[in-house]
Parts: sequence; C-alpha cells; structure tokens
Amino acid sequence: MAKIETERREFIKYSTLGVLGAIFAGGFVFSTQAVKAENRLRPPGAVAEKEFLALCIKCGQCLQVCPYHSIKLSDIGMGHGVGTPYIDANERGCYACNAVPCVLACPSGALDHSCEKAEDIQMGIAVLEVPDTCLAISKTPVPKGYNEKMHRFIEHTKNVTELELKLLEKFDQYEGKACTLCADICPIPNPLSAIAMVPDSKGGQRPEIYDGCIGCGACQEVCPTSTPSIVVKPRVTYEQFYGQKA
Repeated sequence: MAKIETERREFIKYSTLGVLGAIFAGGFVFSTQAVKAENRLRPPGAVAEKEFLALCIKCGQCLQVCPYHSIKLSDIGMGHGVGTPYIDANERGCYACNAVPCVLACPSGALDHSCEKAEDIQMGIAVLEVPDTCLAISKTPVPKGYNEKMHRFIEHTKNVTELELKLLEKFDQYEGKACTLCADICPIPNPLSAIAMVPDSKGGQRPEIYDGCIGCGACQEVCPTSTPSIVVKPRVTYEQFYGQKA
C-alpha cells in the first residue's frame, strides 16, 4: 500500500511539473508575440508603454468618463495588456476634450496628470500613409453614404452624448463636396498648428502635418476612404517621423 501511495505522489508531482512547464513555455511564446502587438494608440497622457502596463490597474475609469466613447479595453486576443485602455482610430478617434477627463479619472498614474489640456497630449503623429487613395489629392468628392456610415456608429453607441451629436452635425455638410475632412475635424484649439490642406502637384490638395499634431486619431476616423489614407503612428513624435525625412 505504501508503495502505491509513493508512486501516486510521484505521478502527481511529475504530472504537475509537466503541466506547469507547458504553461510557462506557452506563456513565454505568447508573451513574446504579445509584446510585438502592444503598439496601440493609448489614451491621452499615457506614460511610456512598459510603465503604462505596470501602472494601469484596468479599472476602466477613463472609458467611463470619455464623452466620445473613444476608449476601449483590450481583450485576451490583443496581447498581454488585457483590460488596458486603447483607442481604435478606425472606429473613433480622441477629440481632445477640455480638461482631459480621462486623465483626471486615472487613479494610478498610468495617465500622467501633468497632461491638463489638449496641447499637452502626445499620443502619436498623423501620417498620410496612402496618398494614392486620398480624395483631396485626386479631387474626388466625398462619396454618398459617408454621412450614413458616421450616423451608424452613433446609433450603435449606448448613452449618446451631446458632444457626439454636435460632431454628427459637422459630418452632414461634407457629402458630395471636396474632401477636407481630416483638416476640418482636427479637434485641437489651433488645428492649423497640426494639419492643413496645401496644394498638391497633381492639381488637388493634400493634408500636410505639422508639429502641433497630437496624434489623436480623429483624422483617421473621419477619412472617407475604405482604408484610411491618413493614419496615426502611436507613440511616435513629429521629430521622429518627419525629422528623418527632412
């Protein structure tokens, strides 16, 4: 009987070690892939990514106070920062609210409280990544149905705010007209410090990015092409991206 008990304990011991080894090995592979996947657009005031992941307590307070429903929480399929806040600018960019309420709501320091106004935000930098599809360059009017697309997003949003409704009113004036959406919708107090439409060599206009850009992603959200022509590079500064091209 003693021999049977000893063998049983040995079986459990080594079986458990084997399972734990498989978990840790799998976790190592998963973590390596997850680190590569963490280059996401974070809310205003987000500290450096590694520090952000260490400080964020995944409370969702930033999400709760965002009046534009811009902030989401990452799920298990999106890397090791499960439950951390991010912004998907293809769906809804940040609109640089006065007093930056998401930062004020953060209790842990993951969003730096020294970020007090729109001009303090530095989320990334906008880049005209696919100029060949830019409607302004090709002098193509904003297509029919654009307004409906923007309205559909709001219709699927719970607790629609007055600020979102005002944003919809702006979208309603663009269908069938020359596209200047990315420049016109820029939410910072002095948008011309961030983006402007300038003459293009092909006869149309093109968005030009300046060092006042905060990388909020609003331009990416409102771009009417199926794949946005203009996108935000998260956690990249103007100097880092455009300085190397000078």
